[in-house]
Amino acid sequence: LNSPKQVGRILFEKLGITPKKKTRTGDFSTSVDVLEELAMEHEIVRWILEYRKYQKLKSTYIDALPKLVNPKTKRIHASFHQTGTATGRLSSSDPNLQNLPTRNDEGKEIRKAIVPQDPNWWIVSADYSQIELRVLAHFSKDENLLKAFETKEDIHSLTASKIFGVPIDKVTSSMRRIGKMVNFSIIYGVTPYGLAMRLKVPVKEAEKMITSYFNLYPKVREFIQRVVSEARSKGFVRTLFGRRRDIPQLKSRDRNVQGEGERIAINTPIQGTAADIMKLAMIEIHKELGKRKMKSKMIIQVHDELVFEVPDEEKEELIEMVRDKMENVVKLSVPLEIDVSVGKHWE
Repeated sequence: LNSPKQVGRILFEKLGITPKKKTRTGDFSTSVDVLEELAMEHEIVRWILEYRKYQKLKSTYIDALPKLVNPKTKRIHASFHQTGTATGRLSSSDPNLQNLPTRNDEGKEIRKAIVPQDPNWWIVSADYSQIELRVLAHFSKDENLLKAFETKEDIHSLTASKIFGVPIDKVTSSMRRIGKMVNFSIIYGVTPYGLAMRLKVPVKEAEKMITSYFNLYPKVREFIQRVVSEARSKGFVRTLFGRRRDIPQLKSRDRNVQGEGERIAINTPIQGTAADIMKLAMIEIHKELGKRKMKSKMIIQVHDELVFEVPDEEKEELIEMVRDKMENVVKLSVPLEIDVSVGKHWE
């Protein structure tokens, strides 16, 4: 099962399943995309994918993390890097605590291994709510987007109602999921083909979804066109706070490389501004923890989320202070909001 070559032989030679493609060396490909396509028709392929999922969780986290615990402090000491990404986000290594799985129940169990050192303490998590979409609203000044955040409307349901042409109270959970994917895909400069691949729908249907999105949020289209045009003329983009990213891809003669540059031009001001906001909030919180002589510790940052280790007597004060600093660190055209969770482990 751990040998792609042997798995290929079993599936395509012994069992006679029709292969989708081969590798450069001529072996049958058993990559994730190939197996996911075959899994719809063959149960054994679903078992192989399930095995690979659990094997990755075991080798990457269950086996590896305990070995990284410092014998003196009884803690894992990861590194966080200021310049590890082009957009300005922090990156993490040794181990990468920003990459702990969260998309499935089994993966979420891994996070539960992160606990306070003192059993009387708590893990407090503060997560910015849809910060990149709020930054998009600030940059684009789109009336419908601004109104949705000001009135605390469910932005994903709103988008889904437009895409599917149904009243917002008739939006199903599956419709909302698609609305959410469209909302975030636009930020990354998605093409109709790219969206079609993500949603597993025909390209024509994806085109209609994108058209419906821009009909609902017309100034987002204007913002995208403007930022790409400016990036072409200047050769770079900036975040709200002036962080600069050069985009040499826009000068390429290769249309695919140009397309990559356009996507970078669209996403960087949004993701980069969100990263800048988080870093500013971290600075303010760090100052306040020292000023108040609190025992609470900021222990992990995962892009839009901050994680704290907090003694019981400081829990309410810490939550109030963190909410104030994160939600008021900058003033945008829409309010910043955070979601807070508290528990005996990281959720």
